[in-house]
Amino acid sequence: MELETRSARTARSGGWASVYAVGLSTFSVVTTEMLPVGLMTAIAMELETSVGTAGLMLSVPAILAALFAPFVILVAGNIDRRRILAGLLVLLVAANIASALAPSIGLLLAARVVVGFCMGGIWAIAGGLAPRLVPAHSVGTATAIIFGGVAAASVLGVPVGAVIGDIAGWRSAFGAMALFSLFVLVLNLVALPALPIRQSVGLGHFKVQLARPAVQSGLIITLLIVAGHFMAYTFVSPILQSISGVRVEWIGVLLFLYGAAGIAGNFLAGMAVSRRLPATLVSIAIGLVVAILGFRFLGTTAFSGAALLLVWGVAYGGVSVSLQSWMMKAAPSALEIATALFVAAFNIGIAAGSFAGGLVVDRFDLPTTLLLAALMPATALLFFIVIPRR
Repeated sequence: MELETRSARTARSGGWASVYAVGLSTFSVVTTEMLPVGLMTAIAMELETSVGTAGLMLSVPAILAALFAPFVILVAGNIDRRRILAGLLVLLVAANIASALAPSIGLLLAARVVVGFCMGGIWAIAGGLAPRLVPAHSVGTATAIIFGGVAAASVLGVPVGAVIGDIAGWRSAFGAMALFSLFVLVLNLVALPALPIRQSVGLGHFKVQLARPAVQSGLIITLLIVAGHFMAYTFVSPILQSISGVRVEWIGVLLFLYGAAGIAGNFLAGMAVSRRLPATLVSIAIGLVVAILGFRFLGTTAFSGAALLLVWGVAYGGVSVSLQSWMMKAAPSALEIATALFVAAFNIGIAAGSFAGGLVVDRFDLPTTLLLAALMPATALLFFIVIPRR
């Protein structure tokens, strides 16, 4: 697949503004996806549903994002990528408004369906834009900024939602995201140039990349790590309250600390992946196992719960940049396809993890959920150790 090359003058004059606009697009959509995690208990209480059912707010958009990421690349054809991003951001604004006004869990889940379409499309399109926005020697930095939006949203989306929810209610959190998404839409319309496509992607291109052993391994590791994380993290608010005894007014503060730890983890992983990618992924898997199992056996006080949450944040903060780096190295000549496959696997992991976690929470309890969740990154660690080195 060859994307139509932009002129060097365009890249120099407006490339970085465009990069930051795209990075804010990924931040906006992933924050919207993560927002319900910090609001789970409040939403379940007001809409009179179980915490497990409320967990569908995460699994529904995630599974749709997994389906839509490759789909949008296949059907987009020669449509200008700027137009696609703008259309998806319009839908994201509408979905956040609908979520803020939803009178029932059914209508809230319907709005989250739209979030899923936006998630898959924005993330998949954004992943292949860096080479078109900046000169060749800056592509690595631009890619890091674009996916930095994903990493920042993954660790900041939950605490931001929790704090806004504590101050003004969970509906205000969705309203705030609608305003922010509108700002990002305007920024994209102003900053992004036309992004036409010279050659579209076919199903055969996906088959070629899926046949690569390194791509297959990256997708399996992504599924295991992300599913294990979200099986537990979807219910981090009730975990902190019922297991660690953290008072509700401190949840937002602790989740902000988690976010800060996650950004630090993203920075550390970003420095390490170029030289020690395998070791970085092993460290992340070990960190997740330690943190999740730690809550199961040691996180029975507010202090130990806070300490384990920080370990969890550092470990998960490096997930996006490390796994994306794996996929880019596995398929360097097909970045848009590799990104679409990565987005699909990542969101299948979110959907499977949050859905399975909801079932276990409803039928058993939170400690059992933590125990089963820890098995997933442990399995990823074992798989990573035994896969053949190519």
